[in-house]
Amino acid sequence: MAAAITEFTGELPQTDDFKSIVLNQTPLIDVRAPVEFNQGAFASSVNLPLMNDEERHKVGVCYKQHGNAAAVKLGHQLVNESARAPRVKSWIQFMEAYPEAMLYCFRGGMRSKISQQWLQDAGREIVRLKGGYKAFRRYLIDYLDHLPGLLEQKKIQPIVLAGRTGSGKTIAIHQLNNTIDLEGLAHHRGSAFGRHATPQPTQINFENNLAMALIRFMENDSSRLVIEDEGRNIGSVNFSKELFACLKSGSRVVVETPMKERIAITLDEYVVQAQKEYANINDWEAFMRAAMQRIQKRLGGERYQRVLSQFDFAMQAQLNQNSIEEHQAWIETLLAEYYDPMYDYQMQKNNHSVTFKGSIQEVVEYLK
Repeated sequence: MAAAITEFTGELPQTDDFKSIVLNQTPLIDVRAPVEFNQGAFASSVNLPLMNDEERHKVGVCYKQHGNAAAVKLGHQLVNESARAPRVKSWIQFMEAYPEAMLYCFRGGMRSKISQQWLQDAGREIVRLKGGYKAFRRYLIDYLDHLPGLLEQKKIQPIVLAGRTGSGKTIAIHQLNNTIDLEGLAHHRGSAFGRHATPQPTQINFENNLAMALIRFMENDSSRLVIEDEGRNIGSVNFSKELFACLKSGSRVVVETPMKERIAITLDEYVVQAQKEYANINDWEAFMRAAMQRIQKRLGGERYQRVLSQFDFAMQAQLNQNSIEEHQAWIETLLAEYYDPMYDYQMQKNNHSVTFKGSIQEVVEYLK
């Protein structure tokens, strides 16, 4: 018996009010196949697909060879009544947890409309995104493209929070509400040792999340946008040239922190907190050794061997005596002999105006 083709009961509700979706962080059901979701999605979305990857592939081949009608027919055969029931059930369960939920497919067309109709048939009404993922993504990219003009129009001044490695810039950022945490969005600490145990977002998801963060920031009526001093690339993700130039155009506020405190901050972030991300200390150690090897040429042979010896000694102390104190030696060497000279060079080369210098707390008070 052939699978029945879905019959649509009049016009089903749609919206393209993407701004309110961002501001309200509206939960979204993404009915695209997992392979599409993994390439790029939205922070408030969950993947509950209408078709799995294999089904989508078969329908796509059929569409190319035999046209739309044949593809729709095959789709209904593949997602028949027995396959449909658990998928509709998963959508309903999500809607019960999040009554304000909406759904989308790639272009807001057949897949999301069929999903919407099946929910309607089950007595549940849900709004779908007009134009789907593609339209929402276009809205976010356009927002990033127009950001320089928006900042000028609203008289919002970009402020770049600078400071030596380990000075506590991220600590300051987290105490402010007029900031965008670029490292947080990139899921990377912005250095050779900055990768987390879990992967970074895709470039597409980074751009989506950055645009959403900026849209929400614009509702704060702040006259300053504070960002940490980053390069154009943060790990595997990057900014467009125009957006990067805009964000980095502001004056500098510099966090000044004594070396002893910088060592303590770095020890906590890159040793204590970082080790918690890994299943065991051996995995963290392997990551650290690989990171050191990546900067071997820039360190130079003698310094690289010295840092490696200090790291070896620290690992032995941690494994044998359960002490992390010895990690301070290689941290100090890298800060004083590798990161500080790079920082000094960049500050002299770019010659940015500095409007304020102070401790973490002084900087936070100034920027508030």
